[in-house]
Amino acid sequence: MNRFGNQLVIVYDNYTLKDDLTPAWGFSCLISLPQHRILFDTGGDPSILLKNMEGLDIDPLHINSVVLSHAHGDHVGGLLGLLAHGNADTLYVPQSFPDSFKESIRGMGPDVKDIGASVMIHPGVYSTGELGGGIKEQALVLKTCEGLVIITGCAHPGIIEIAEHARASFNEDIHLLIGGFHLMGYSHEALERMATRLNGLNVKRIAPCHCSGDQARAFFKQYYKDNYVTCAAGLTLALPDIRE
Repeated sequence: MNRFGNQLVIVYDNYTLKDDLTPAWGFSCLISLPQHRILFDTGGDPSILLKNMEGLDIDPLHINSVVLSHAHGDHVGGLLGLLAHGNADTLYVPQSFPDSFKESIRGMGPDVKDIGASVMIHPGVYSTGELGGGIKEQALVLKTCEGLVIITGCAHPGIIEIAEHARASFNEDIHLLIGGFHLMGYSHEALERMATRLNGLNVKRIAPCHCSGDQARAFFKQYYKDNYVTCAAGLTLALPDIRE
């Protein structure tokens, strides 16, 4: 799947933009590049993941690598189903993942790589490295000709902290911040403070989904206006050119 250049496709989310896709609590996102396809998280249910992939014309056999943000079931639950139908050769997980989980996956074939510090997944595509002091998590960073594209699973370490870390690491503005922001229950005042900080980081476009919460999505839609992206299963975004 890469008929139209670099693409980002939301495969699994609480909401859907297409009637033939199934919404469910969880997250999965495909980064489709000319020579490489990366699945970031695998949702919570393997049958829903595979059904949605079929509906989006994504062949599991063409996925080269899988990156898991953190060890919660709504992000890793679809992995075994994917591996049973695909041939991803590399799995990237935070080093804090249980050893039993990693050994069980090694038995299915993929090379399991423990991620501590930031590492390049593919030219122009990087893990932030394992972040956070409580629930540890990694995010993906794509270096593009228009700035950074940051993809988060749940942003347990904090969406601001992840954005600050990526911007400091690569010394570039943020073209797009997309994924789960973990903002359910945040007050309007707290969201305003967060938006001000994101503005200070030069976040140009924003696309919260999954665990971000309806109130946060409504707030950011009003705040970012035309630079807000409605994010749900079925969203396909053309990415700016990737660069190393």
